[in-house]
Amino acid sequence: MINNAFIKHTLFRFMYYLPEHIKYGSQYRYIKSLIKQSEHWSEEEIYTYQLQQLQKIIKHAYHNVPYYNSLFKQHQIHPTDIKEISDLKKIPYLTKDIINENRELIKSDSIKKSRLRYATTGGSTGTPMGFYHENVHGWIEWAFMISQWERIGYKDKDKCAVLRGGAVKNIIYRKKYWAHNNWLHPNWLIMSSYHLTDESIPLYYNKLKEFKPRFIQAYPSSLQVLADFMKRNSLPPISGLEGIFCGSENIYDWQRSLFEEVFQTRVYSWYGHTEMLCLAGECEVSSTYHSYPQYGYTELINDNDEWCTEEGEKGEIVATGFWNYYFPMIRYKTQDVAINTNKKCECGRNWKMIDRVEGRLQDYVIGSKGEKITLTALIFAQHFKAFEKIKKMQLYQNAAGKVTVRVVESQKLTNDDFTEIKSKMSEASHKSIDVDINILSDIPLTIRGKHRFLIQEIES
Repeated sequence: MINNAFIKHTLFRFMYYLPEHIKYGSQYRYIKSLIKQSEHWSEEEIYTYQLQQLQKIIKHAYHNVPYYNSLFKQHQIHPTDIKEISDLKKIPYLTKDIINENRELIKSDSIKKSRLRYATTGGSTGTPMGFYHENVHGWIEWAFMISQWERIGYKDKDKCAVLRGGAVKNIIYRKKYWAHNNWLHPNWLIMSSYHLTDESIPLYYNKLKEFKPRFIQAYPSSLQVLADFMKRNSLPPISGLEGIFCGSENIYDWQRSLFEEVFQTRVYSWYGHTEMLCLAGECEVSSTYHSYPQYGYTELINDNDEWCTEEGEKGEIVATGFWNYYFPMIRYKTQDVAINTNKKCECGRNWKMIDRVEGRLQDYVIGSKGEKITLTALIFAQHFKAFEKIKKMQLYQNAAGKVTVRVVESQKLTNDDFTEIKSKMSEASHKSIDVDINILSDIPLTIRGKHRFLIQEIES
C-alpha cells in the first residue's frame, strides 16, 4: 500500500518545481502581464482605464443583476449616464446590510453557478456578511498580492513563515505548532496564531531560527507577541530574514517600530479586504499606501458625503471592484477609515495614494458627547509605565463615554498602575470617557486568529 504521506510529499515537490505561470493559470498570467504593462501609466491612461472598467461592470450589473436593475430604474439611472468617473456619484451606496438583505438578488443571472464560491467576512465591524465570487477570482487576487510583494524582492519559491491564523492539524498529538501544509507552497511554514503562550513562544522562535525564512507573513497582533518576547529577552533577529509582510489588520506605528527593531528588516504592509474591491500597499521606497488602479476604483468619502480632496482629510473607503462580475459591488461602503494624501511617490507610479488606514469605523472609542477618539490618541501615542506589566489588553465599549479596559497581567498591577491608566486615558479624551479596568486570565482571539484591540458594541 502506498503511504499517504509519501503521496503528499511527492505532490508538494511537484507543485514546487512547476513554473509560476503554469501553477496559477491563465487569469493569473493575464493580471501579472496587465500590472507590468500599466505600472507606469500616466494619470490620463489610468483615468481612461478605470472609466472603461466602471462602465463595463455598471452595464453588466444593469442588464444581469436584478438588484441593480431595480435600483437604477428607481433612481432613473441608465449605464449610458456614466460618462465620466464623477458620474459614479449618481449611484447610491452599497452597504453590508443591503447585501445581507438582498444577497440572492445581487447575483448575476449570466454566469454559471458551477463557477460560484461563497465567502464571508469575519464580522469585525459587528455585521458579518456573506457574498459570492467566481472560483477564478482567487487567482486574480493572488496575482495582485504577489505583484506587490515582489516590489521588495519576494520570489515564488522563497521560504516564508506564515503567522496569519492558518490551521495546523493535530497540534495536541504532534506537539508542534507549525506544518508545511500549503500544497501550492510547500516551502512555506504555516505557524498557528492560536497557540502563542508563554510556554510555546520560545519554541516558535527556535523553529524560525532553524527554518531561516526569507520572509515572514503575519497578522501584526500575532507577530507582536513574538516580537515582545524577543525584545524582553534580548534575542537576536532571525538570520537571513529580508522582509516582513503585514496585512489583514491595521498596523500601528509602534508595532512597525517594534518589528523593525527586533527583526532588523523592512516591514511592508498592505490594505485589503475579503470583498476584494480595493487593494493598496506600500512600495519599495515609501510606506504610503498605493491603491491599485487595475483592481478597482477607490473613493474616500468625508463626513459631508463628498470626495476627500484636502491633504490629511479623513474619509471612509468606498470601493467598486473590477473583477467580480458574478456578484458586483458598486460603491460599497467598507466602514474602513483612511487619510487622504495628494502627494506623488518617488517610485514613479501615478496611483491614488492613501496616507494611512486608521481602521474601521468601529475602531473609534465614542466619547460622552459622541466624538470619535482613535485608539492611537487614547492609548498608543502615550507612555504608560503600567503597560510594562500588561501581557494583553483590549478595550470594550457598549455605551458612549464609558470604556472597560480588559487586561491580562504579566506582573501584578498596583493601585498606582490603575490610577495611571485611568487618568491618562481620561486626559487623552479630554475627560470625555470614564474608565474601568477588568483583570482577566486571557483574552480570546477571533475565529480567524486575530487579536482585536477594541470591541465596539454601541448601537449606531
